[in-house]
Amino acid sequence: MDTKTDFLPGGGERIVYIRSVRVADLPEEVQREAEGLKALYALHAPNGERLALVRDRKLAFVLARQNDLAPVNVH
Repeated sequence: MDTKTDFLPGGGERIVYIRSVRVADLPEEVQREAEGLKALYALHAPNGERLALVRDRKLAFVLARQNDLAPVNVH
């Protein structure tokens, strides 16, 4: 039985991808502001545009949901 279900109203446009980013791979000005952290979490639009950097994974998911986005973890 093939039943299509719209899990994300409005299509895939509301998806945001969340992944860990090494602070060492970020621009120097961001590294200075990272206050000794080894990694941050980035929120990316489906087109790859980085929307935000936050301190931890939980905050990344909260930020996405507060902005009516569907967060997806990227490994």
